[in-house]
Amino acid sequence: MKINHLVLTGIATSGVVLSTLREAADKDYTITVLSDCCADRDEEVHRVLTAKVFPRQAEVMPSEDWLIAK
Repeated sequence: MKINHLVLTGIATSGVVLSTLREAADKDYTITVLSDCCADRDEEVHRVLTAKVFPRQAEVMPSEDWLIAK
């Protein structure tokens, strides 16, 4: 299908988003995470993941910036 770039959103940042990001990175996808379109019960966990963990394997940005870039 020639899909090479995934844009991730969802609930929960520490669950589905994290596991999807890890698998996608392992499969060599280019990944963008829309930080304001993700949520977690623990706001601090969300902050740490989007600010420190995810940027190692993905571009992290607010949805407004992504829409402008498109």
